[in-house]
Amino acid sequence: MKIPRIKGIIERRILINYQVDYDVLASYLPKPFTPKLVKGKGIAGICLIRLKEIRPTGLPKQIGMSSENGAHRIAVEWRENGVLKEGVYIPRRDTSSKFNALAGGTLFPGIHHLADFTVHESGGNYEVAFVSSDKTSLKIKAKETEQWNSASVFDNLECVSDFFEKGSTGYCPDKNNFDGLELKTYSWKVSLLDVEKVESSFFEDKGIFPEGSVKFDNALLMKDVEHEWIGLKKIAAQ
Repeated sequence: MKIPRIKGIIERRILINYQVDYDVLASYLPKPFTPKLVKGKGIAGICLIRLKEIRPTGLPKQIGMSSENGAHRIAVEWRENGVLKEGVYIPRRDTSSKFNALAGGTLFPGIHHLADFTVHESGGNYEVAFVSSDKTSLKIKAKETEQWNSASVFDNLECVSDFFEKGSTGYCPDKNNFDGLELKTYSWKVSLLDVEKVESSFFEDKGIFPEGSVKFDNALLMKDVEHEWIGLKKIAAQ
């Protein structure tokens, strides 16, 4: 079933980004995907996104739904008909919405794990956490800032903004294929977050990411972005 075109508002989007050793990501990623590098490091992370007014394009916003969602992402490249493409590979998705969890693979790409989200936002401070049905968990505490992290592999905010804007295409596993989805935003603007604490059961799993192979790089914030999700042709697993 082709995923329909979906429209709505990204009310809040937090991107938590890590530097990861190339060999670790290269061994984890399924073919045809390979890590996209910045100064020799792979980039992976978690997108924490609150959506509202989500509905098939053409329908009124009054029928749209809202939800909190988390997506674990790895920046990747792959070749398609001889052309080098870039985007993100999404090994898992988590959602507060029972509907999203049931509709995963039909209206929405891939499996969506049902999770309990806890969110506190006030005066530029953000605390977001979730625990999923299989005990995958994440917790972040951050505040808005203008201070750039000098330890980042990116040179500045403009560089990291361009990097993620170009990676608007995402693929996630679906049996023997990868479901694709393109994020089309009507505007693109990111700002910085200063992270006081971040805990991720996925990125702290030493069976996937050996000690010392993952390092926090930066965190970004987007707010009130009108957008569309556009279903793409599946990619066959290799």
